[in-house]
Amino acid sequence: MIGRIQGLLIEKQPPGVLIDVNGVGYEIQMPMTSFYQLPAVGENVTVFTHFVVREDAQLLFGFADKMERGLFRELIKANGVGPKLGLTILSGMSAPQFLSSVQNEDVTALVSLPGIGKKTAERLVVELKDRLANFGKTENITLPANTGERPGETIVAVNDAREEALSALVALGYKPAQASKLVSGVYKDGMESETVIRDALKAAI
Repeated sequence: MIGRIQGLLIEKQPPGVLIDVNGVGYEIQMPMTSFYQLPAVGENVTVFTHFVVREDAQLLFGFADKMERGLFRELIKANGVGPKLGLTILSGMSAPQFLSSVQNEDVTALVSLPGIGKKTAERLVVELKDRLANFGKTENITLPANTGERPGETIVAVNDAREEALSALVALGYKPAQASKLVSGVYKDGMESETVIRDALKAAI
């Protein structure tokens, strides 16, 4: 299993990144909570990974720290939750927010995430409440706040910030019409794609 990738960050197009390790480029999908913490393109980066092998694909999912990866692994053990939905959940909520929603049986908060209906939310609470009761209590799971724009940072993308944000939200499970509405509600001229995505995801909860 590939548990960690360390190399040169050469592309950032949410929710995916491309990291060069000794000439080999690894395509990695990340929840936006981890994506916001990435350094600028051209800098070295380390991400903790979860490797998924399917009949039709081999996929790498990356996380800023072991705790978020651990939560992802617990999520995909739940009935009806695959890696894509796990990525969506951790993009729409931070790890502490998700843990709080489960422990408080806040089904309404969980239903606000794309791909999570009432029955799925209720099942997540039932399956994960006891399993996650002590999750992260021995370590600090609070993720560092995003510092915003970084001088000189260039994100490799073929579209402008608005289009890139729309593409990212659709990739995370939002329907095109819903993604368009969220982006239109927060977008302002001059905003970078990461900011648009972050604000759109906040507005969705």
